[in-house]
Parts: sequence; structure tokens; C-alpha cells
Amino acid sequence: MEYYELHPETPQLRYIKKAIDILEKSGVIIYPTDTVYGLGCNIFDNTALKKLYQIKNETTDKLYSFIIPDLKNISLYARVSDFAFKIIKRCTPGPYTFVLTASKDIPKKLITKRKTVGIRIPNHAIAQTLVRELGHPIISTSVTNRRGNVIYNPIEIQALFNSQVDLMLATGALNGEPSTIVDLSNDSIEIIREGAGDLSLLY
Repeated sequence: MEYYELHPETPQLRYIKKAIDILEKSGVIIYPTDTVYGLGCNIFDNTALKKLYQIKNETTDKLYSFIIPDLKNISLYARVSDFAFKIIKRCTPGPYTFVLTASKDIPKKLITKRKTVGIRIPNHAIAQTLVRELGHPIISTSVTNRRGNVIYNPIEIQALFNSQVDLMLATGALNGEPSTIVDLSNDSIEIIREGAGDLSLLY
């Protein structure tokens, strides 16, 4: 695994470009978000998606959310009603995952049986720069150990995933909790998982 320490607010672009090079070659990376470290790959790369499922030791029916940099092109990936848009605009960038009706261009592996997807716009310069420079969303699934516990220390993460992941962008130990998951697909607010973030912003 290639390992690079980045500044969390003004990340060195040369390391971002190394990560993008790997993402464009079906690689898997670890990167920081505004909650916890994430495992990621290009959502449009089936080879990389298969690797990610193997690393997480999960079946392909396990659904992952993905990261976009802002609201500008959200309609490429999901149908967003006026109701949902107002809430997402108020809460992003931030530690929320929004469940929305999927667009027809999203890979089927990332769509639930209800035809929904999970979308994240994290408040973190590295995650946002990655997807802007790549030009495609990347997967967002928490880095956990074999017991499913979130790992916050980058040295521990490096030791555990050194032979499985191609590159890690680190910013020191994180102490967040996973994002709050909010289903807005039916023009109502349904909290699927309460995590990081102020719930009052949703209402």
C-alpha cells in the first residue's frame, strides 16, 4: 500500500493525483471523510467494485453509498424533488447520507431493490477534491476491522489493509462516527441510522 499524509484543509494535489491514477486503474483506496476513514473505488468500475466487496468480506448485495463533491450534478445520479433538494442543500456539505431514487445511469450493483441509492457530500477537502479531480463519484464505506468496528487510527488501518488496498490518504486519527442516513425518496424524512450531524437541520 502506498501511504501519504495530507493536510486536511489544503491537501497536496500531487498525492490526490496518485490516488486518482490508482482509481482509474481499477484500484481501491482509503481516504478521510468528515466522519471516519472510507474505503473507495470508482463507482463505474466493476473490477474495482468486486475487489472492494472482497476486502470488506461482503456479498454483492451489500449496498454502499457514494460521494459526490456538491449538488451541481446530483441529477446525474438521483432524482431529487424540491422537497429533498431543500433539505440536502441545508445539510451539505456535512455528515449525512441521503437515500434518493436512483437515476438510470447508476450501476445496478449500487441500487437497492427499491431503486434507491445513498449519496454523500462530505465536508472534507480531500474527499471533495478526489471526486472533482476524478470526474466520477467514489464509493463510501467505513473502514472497519473483521468484527465490524470502525478503525480511527491510520497506523492501525495501514497495518490491517496493507496487502489489500493500493493507497491510503491519511490525515491523522479521526474521532467521528458514521454518517446519519436519511431516506428522502418518498418526499418524507425517515432516519434510517442516527449518526454524526445535527438532526434539527433536517426539519
